[in-house]
Amino acid sequence: MKVFQVLKPGLFTTVQDLGRYGYLQYGVPISGAMDTFSLVAANLLVANNPIDACLEITLIGPELQALTKTQISITGGVVSPKVNGQSAPMWQTLEVQEGDVVSFGKMESGCRAYLSIRGGINTPRVLGSRSTYVRGGFGGVNGRQLKTGDIIEGFDVPSLKVGYSMPEELVPKFTDQFKVNVILGPQADMFTEEGIETFLSNQYKITLEADRMGYRLEGPVIEHKGKADIVSDALLPGAVQVPGNRKPIMIMRDAQTTGGYPKIATVITPDLSLLGQAKPNDVIEFSKITTYQAHEKLREYYKLLNTLRRML
Repeated sequence: MKVFQVLKPGLFTTVQDLGRYGYLQYGVPISGAMDTFSLVAANLLVANNPIDACLEITLIGPELQALTKTQISITGGVVSPKVNGQSAPMWQTLEVQEGDVVSFGKMESGCRAYLSIRGGINTPRVLGSRSTYVRGGFGGVNGRQLKTGDIIEGFDVPSLKVGYSMPEELVPKFTDQFKVNVILGPQADMFTEEGIETFLSNQYKITLEADRMGYRLEGPVIEHKGKADIVSDALLPGAVQVPGNRKPIMIMRDAQTTGGYPKIATVITPDLSLLGQAKPNDVIEFSKITTYQAHEKLREYYKLLNTLRRML
C-alpha cells in the first residue's frame, strides 16, 4: 500500500528498524536506529510492533505527501514538524489525510528524529531486517537514503484512534552535552594509568567526521603503554577505539565488524542510544561504571520500554 511520496528527501533520511543481527561473522554491520528508544516510542505511539521500520531523519527533515489516510508519530530530536504548514506536536499520535503534506523545520535539539507509520514501513527484508546500510547498498529503499519521487509503502491495517501521547516525564531532553557511562576494556591494559585518567576526566568534542559509522572526537590525547594497534578483532557499536593519533573514535551502528585499534572502553547500551542524538561540536564526557552497574542500568532501560508499551 502506497502511503507517502517524497517531495523533498531531507539531508539524510533512511528506513531503519532495530537492526540486523546474526551476521557480524560475515562482515555485515548491525545498522538499525541510532536512537533505539525514540524509534521504539514512535512505533508504540501508532500501536506498531517495537521492531517495525520507521524513517530516521537526520538534521534536516524531508517533505512527504500522504497518498492515503494514515496515522503517524514523530519522536526523537526536536524538529518542529508541520502538517500542511501548521505546527504538529511530537511524541503523540497524529492523523494525516490523503493529500496532506508533512514537513519539518530545523533540528532545534538532538540530531535525529523518527517518523513511524501505522502498520510499519514495507520494504524488502534483507537478512532479517529492513534497515538501510548505505555503504553496502542494501536494505530500506534500494539500499540508499531517500530521494525525491520515492514512494514509501506500508501495510493495509485498521486505522487507529488518535490521542495517544508520550507522558511528558518520559520524553527525553537533548542538549549539546552528553554524559555517558562506560565499562573499561577490552584493551584497557594497553593504556597507561595517566591515559585512562585523561579519558575519564576530560571532555571530548565530536568533530565534523561523524556519521552512522562513528564519531571522531577531539580533546586531550590518550597515552598508550606501547604500540597503538592490535590483531584485528570484533568491533561492536559502543566501542571506543584509540588509534595512533591518540584521539578516541566512538563506534556507532554502521561500523565495520572488525578493527585493529585498541579499545579503551565500551559505552553501555542505553547511553549508546542517547549518543544517537549527538552531532558535530557536541561534547561527550565518559564515566566509568562496573559491569554489575551496567546490567542494572540495562534492566532499568528495558523496564522503561516495557512500562511505555503498557501505557500506550
